[in-house]
Amino acid sequence: MSCGIRARLKDFPPALEREAARLGAAWNDGLRRFGGPFLAGRAFTVVDAFYAPVAFRIQTYGLSLDSTSMSYVERLLNLPGMREWYASGLAETWRDAPHEAEIEQMATITQDLQAK
Repeated sequence: MSCGIRARLKDFPPALEREAARLGAAWNDGLRRFGGPFLAGRAFTVVDAFYAPVAFRIQTYGLSLDSTSMSYVERLLNLPGMREWYASGLAETWRDAPHEAEIEQMATITQDLQAK
């Protein structure tokens, strides 16, 4: 996960499309079944924490999901703890070179907000 990178995928294979649709369906089911605004109801729980890194990846790669799922992503990203995590990630100067090389293989980096 690279919070400070914005990238455009070079390819959007069918498997990724299916995974995005499956994720959206699961989120929609939880939000509808338990009444939101979080997946298990009114409070942020471990299930939301599990998907927090996924929300950052959706942001990183500019993925589009259905409007309900995108609202959930925005809700997660705007939580105070998530904003703090994001700010800490941007301030980090350590780099994972193999991970960044992998990003460059599958995507075009459009923005790098990381501390230098």
